[in-house]
Amino acid sequence: MSNTDLIIEERSRDIGDFLVGRLIPFRKKRMVGPFIFIDHMGPSEIGPGKYMDIGQHPHIGLSTLTYLLEGEIEHRDTLGTRQLVAPGAVGFMTSGKGIVHTERTPEHLRDGRTFTAHGYQIWVALPKALQRMAPEFSYTPAADLPKWSADGLDFTLVAGEGFGHKSPVPVYSELFMIEVKAENETLLDVKGQVKGEIGVVIVNGAIHACDERVGEGNMLVSKEEDICKMTLEAGTHLFLFGGIPFEEERHIFWNFVSTEKELIEQAKQDWADKKFELMSDDNSYIPLP
Repeated sequence: MSNTDLIIEERSRDIGDFLVGRLIPFRKKRMVGPFIFIDHMGPSEIGPGKYMDIGQHPHIGLSTLTYLLEGEIEHRDTLGTRQLVAPGAVGFMTSGKGIVHTERTPEHLRDGRTFTAHGYQIWVALPKALQRMAPEFSYTPAADLPKWSADGLDFTLVAGEGFGHKSPVPVYSELFMIEVKAENETLLDVKGQVKGEIGVVIVNGAIHACDERVGEGNMLVSKEEDICKMTLEAGTHLFLFGGIPFEEERHIFWNFVSTEKELIEQAKQDWADKKFELMSDDNSYIPLP
């Protein structure tokens, strides 16, 4: 997905063990582990006149992780990939030195009906040594992701490692993204279950942490590694994410991420000059902002 306006929460606040904001990056926290950007898509009603049609746009230096709760997206890219991303599956595109892709409502859903589109698109910065790797795309069906229940909670390991499980999604750094659902009010203790910085995105419901209630649409970031403990209200749906942070700072402009400003400037010029490879059967082109 093209990132033109990063969401920065003006009301980010400190509640003790956690920072609270509106998704990353926000003012007090630019990255959580290797995660550099989280975009909450929807829930939106999609139908005639309101289809998703994100034309050709480039990425460098990152992996995009698409995880849908409802609806479908057709992903195409300059590797020749054409993939329908279904709910509960993972589309994982690694741009490396450069890739161009589109995201659209698939043709079989353009039949006059309306449907709900809801999900997350996440950017994971690549390690410095892999920033210029060859681009890749992988698709992991929902049935292939580790799922388990424990202590009244249902878990799905979307990517990385956690709680003694490993996802088959081919990531390039130590990270985790875990979907958690609570039918009843339940304590969630993450201590010792994941490595690195810990973030929490609340999809539905609310959690109680540090004597405060934090509701849906917010993100919490633990101020220390490995201390996350919180109570989930009945019906709460959330994601845990994070991992081992990189030593180097990451620069970001539009869809470009790098440890080197020069690589971003070169990518900007190359896109403006149409030097990136484009899909020959798609005449769309999103200009440099």
